[in-house]
Amino acid sequence: MAYDAVVLVSFGGPERPEDVMPFLQNVTRGRGVPPERLAEVAEHYQHFGGVSPINQQCRELLAAVREDFAANGVDLPVYWGNRNWDPMLADTVAQMRDDGVTHALAFVTSAFGGYSSCRQYQEDIAAARAAVGPDAPLIDKLRQFWDHPGFVEPHVDAVRSALGRLDPAKRDTTRLVFTAHSIPNSMAANAGPHGGRYEAQLAEVARLVHAAAAPDLPWDLVWQSRSGPPQVPWLEPDVNDHLRTLAEAGTTAVVVSPIGFVSDHLEVVWDLDSEARQTAGQLGLDFVRAATPGTDPRFVAMVRELVRERTDPDGVGLRRRLGELPMWDTCPTVCCVPARRPAAATPAPGHPTS
Repeated sequence: MAYDAVVLVSFGGPERPEDVMPFLQNVTRGRGVPPERLAEVAEHYQHFGGVSPINQQCRELLAAVREDFAANGVDLPVYWGNRNWDPMLADTVAQMRDDGVTHALAFVTSAFGGYSSCRQYQEDIAAARAAVGPDAPLIDKLRQFWDHPGFVEPHVDAVRSALGRLDPAKRDTTRLVFTAHSIPNSMAANAGPHGGRYEAQLAEVARLVHAAAAPDLPWDLVWQSRSGPPQVPWLEPDVNDHLRTLAEAGTTAVVVSPIGFVSDHLEVVWDLDSEARQTAGQLGLDFVRAATPGTDPRFVAMVRELVRERTDPDGVGLRRRLGELPMWDTCPTVCCVPARRPAAATPAPGHPTS
């Protein structure tokens, strides 16, 4: 197909203290999240001056992608729109229409399948187009990229670098702990056309990173950033609970690798760098958190490669991927349909991959 633009689609975040509560209300509108939970999360943002790192990270990624496109002959403008905060996606789509864009590709800052990490972004795109009207550009989402070397390899190098900061004398009692955003069990069960795809994709990334970075060390995949009511079961164990279990079993050092994320946004810098690090300190565990891809040149180049997969007549032959799980360019209509519309069970304020 002929495409005339690319749009970066992300979660969004507040950039001033006075933005925090309106942003959280946007995220949780209609989902029954109690006010006390919003106040608790708002306090996390206030630790960083009321500013989420995610918007600046999107600006840096946007600039890097534009530079990479220009250097490699991809003559497509790149826009940016968010789900929950300025620049809102509907405003971006309106600008694209005004600029004459008719058919765009969307790169979503989420590597994995699932309702919050994929299908909901499809819904966001459809809602933005509906808000703009019948002359809104068509927008096709690029494929999930959990298995692309441009995503996996930066995580591998980050784990190697993190291990280099630990005491080598403790190597025999060091463990890798891979983390991703927890989601309700019901949502996990419906991820992908046959269920379980979110967990399966994350487990594959964990295996790939472990095999390349430190095959001699034991590893675990655990979860973080749960935000739902206690009566709703979510994926477990939580990273903090798991650190306690490891310490009791004789582990002395951990590298925590947030493979569920593409950049160091709030769920990383608060839930891991603050809370999990504090838990590890209380337990006497040496703790190093591995970096996320951010604007690693391989991750930036991956965006270009994903675009060329869809725009080049020989795009299938250009496809680079690791692992063995099935992959597709366009999600089936049955993918990630929730058993019921996610309400209070929906992750808030973060999402599995932003």
